[in-house]
Amino acid sequence: MAHSSQARKRARQNEKARERNKSVRNEIKTLTKTLKQKISAKDVEGAKSIFLTVVSKLDKAAKRHIFHRNTVARAKSTAAQLINSLGK
Repeated sequence: MAHSSQARKRARQNEKARERNKSVRNEIKTLTKTLKQKISAKDVEGAKSIFLTVVSKLDKAAKRHIFHRNTVARAKSTAAQLINSLGK
């Protein structure tokens, strides 16, 4: 347990950030699952709109250091490959 006032404040700040980051990670995970469902249902327009949302959320998460930039790049690449597989 933190003893100094600044350490206690830092612990509070870390807890708030952890909750915010957790909600962002969960949202991205849900959107990714939705994208995969749209692709398996062959819904091209729906998949493309979800894809743009997923890419935007991933980029923002990388900018805020919620995910590592290489993890984001890998997820975007995988999503793009899935989208491209619909066109063929």
